[in-house]
Amino acid sequence: MPDNSLPAAERGKKVILGVSGGVDSAVAALLLKQQGYTVEALHMTNWDETDSYCTAAADYQDARKACEHLNIPLHRVNFAQEYQDRVFAGFLAEYSAGRTPNPDVLCNRYIKFGEFYRYAERLGADCIATGHYARVRHEPDGAMLLKGLDNNKDQSYFLHAVLQEPLSKTLFPLGELPKTEVRRIANKAGLPNFAKRDSTGICFIGERPFREFLSRYIADAPGNIEMTDGLVIGQHQGLMHHTLGQRQGLQIGGVKGCADEPWYVGGKDLERNVLIAVQGREHPLLWSSGLRTEKLHWISGNMPQVTNLSVKTRYRQNDVLARVSLQTDGSARVDFEQPQWSVTPGQYVVFYAEDVCLGGGVIGQAFPI
Repeated sequence: MPDNSLPAAERGKKVILGVSGGVDSAVAALLLKQQGYTVEALHMTNWDETDSYCTAAADYQDARKACEHLNIPLHRVNFAQEYQDRVFAGFLAEYSAGRTPNPDVLCNRYIKFGEFYRYAERLGADCIATGHYARVRHEPDGAMLLKGLDNNKDQSYFLHAVLQEPLSKTLFPLGELPKTEVRRIANKAGLPNFAKRDSTGICFIGERPFREFLSRYIADAPGNIEMTDGLVIGQHQGLMHHTLGQRQGLQIGGVKGCADEPWYVGGKDLERNVLIAVQGREHPLLWSSGLRTEKLHWISGNMPQVTNLSVKTRYRQNDVLARVSLQTDGSARVDFEQPQWSVTPGQYVVFYAEDVCLGGGVIGQAFPI
């Protein structure tokens, strides 16, 4: 049984748990009840679209069945407008600018640990909880975000932008568990969604074709695909459909004089609307010696004293040692100990000191090797 909760003297207080309809939040509810909390659930609707790809209605029914099984009250709230304003608008702006955003980070900060947190307070919550695979350590001078113990499921990367106030009142009941154990607990408890598969893809898009979805909001702008020497070798339908390091979907056939190696997106020339393609995963354009961030968010509110930290520039990446040089505008220069592959503007770099997540920020520029 994970002991990732507040001190024993605090138990029995009211927790509002975010439930999605999946097995993770259902098991989180079960564990919180077993630890002695008074648990109520809150299901959020963040996307109002109804089509064959949207699972919001089915997810709510799964959440309702799980809560009935556990005998806990279920509240429901619609944050679709807030999501449009705080997350989706920025998502479209970044793609329109030729960058590759990560809306899940903004969703956690502004919706799950913003709107949800404030709504839970109105419901009388003493603290909130989610089914994220992460841990929080409650210290006298603030809360610390830690990696989940299951390296394959750790979600601290997506939580690095959460503010100190909601984090200090958050519980992560699954932080010390592997996913296999969560499934086992759900099955043993007879939870109706114990076998429900994990959701994939960006939260509001689901598993629909991404190119089709994006083209509904940003007009396609066809252009050339070129080699680094300017030779035209194909056509793209819009730079927003491609990201650095991408291999699939380029539709480049055999090019005379070129080796039979896979093609990758090596860069974007926004002024000319040109996609630069390179061959082979080891091509120098796909590797970076460091990066420059936009303004950083530190979970503690302060830049850490040490400047030799480990970083991730994408989810599931192994930690990489780097030297961090804070700039006067709140951004930072990050120099990797070893070159890193496909460092992508618009994505996030996240900083760690061993298993403690310190914060992070948007990648503004990648430095060539």
